[in-house]
Parts: sequence; structure tokens; C-alpha cells
Amino acid sequence: MLEPLHISFEVGCSAAHAFEIWTARIDGWWPRSHTVSAEPGCIVTLEPRVGGRIFERTAAGVEHEWGEVLAFEPARRLSYLWHIRRDRADATEVEITFRSIDEHSTRIEIEHRGWEHLGTDAQAWRDRNRSAWESLIGHFQAYAT
Repeated sequence: MLEPLHISFEVGCSAAHAFEIWTARIDGWWPRSHTVSAEPGCIVTLEPRVGGRIFERTAAGVEHEWGEVLAFEPARRLSYLWHIRRDRADATEVEITFRSIDEHSTRIEIEHRGWEHLGTDAQAWRDRNRSAWESLIGHFQAYAT
């Protein structure tokens, strides 16, 4: 079994603001290079509820499913199945917690787990996701502050 990825970082805003940026404003900070279509006009959406979809929609209206929200606790916790560029049966799970340091700073902790669903591809996908997370964090931090 592969160990989950554990990533943590700080952002200069409240936990409520960080949660809103991650969820309601995901389209503003998510780089198009990290989408399925990589089209400049695509829209990234995270539906704000348990069972909500995470997906992209191209300018032509084509949708690419990325995941499904498992937990939606504003300003505290978000969890979702993640299967971008994979079949839903191969989904991994992402859990993100938002911890207030003070009113102007938040520690965000990400645990990305469930690599065993990917069989022989597990290590390569885990490594690829670590690199992707590392590049996404900077986009999020810049947009949130």
C-alpha cells in the first residue's frame, strides 16, 4: 500500500476566505494547464454540496468529470473523490482541512489517499499528483491573497 500524500502550507487570509476561494472561486485560480482539455475558455466548477460534481466545461459545452464532493464543511473541511483523466472506479480521495492560525492566516492541510485503486499505475500517478499539487499551491496562494 502506498502512503497518502501529505501537503501543508499557509495562506494569508481567513479560513472562511480560503475555503471560499478553493470551492466557489476555483475557476479563478485553477490553471488551464491542469485541466483535461487545457482550453483557455474552459470553466472549472466545484458544486458546493455533498454529492456535488467537480468538472470542467469547454467553450463548446463538452464536460469532463473530475470528481465528486464527499464532505463540504465551510471554513473547515472539504473532501472529494478525484478521478481526473481516469475512470470513476479508479478514484482516489482528497481531504483538505482549513485551520485558522489567526484572523489573517490559515494553514491548509491536504491528504491525498487511495492510490491502491490504481493498481500497477499507482506509484506513477502518486508521483504525478505530488508534482501537480506543488504547482497548484502557488496559484491558490496568489489568488487567495
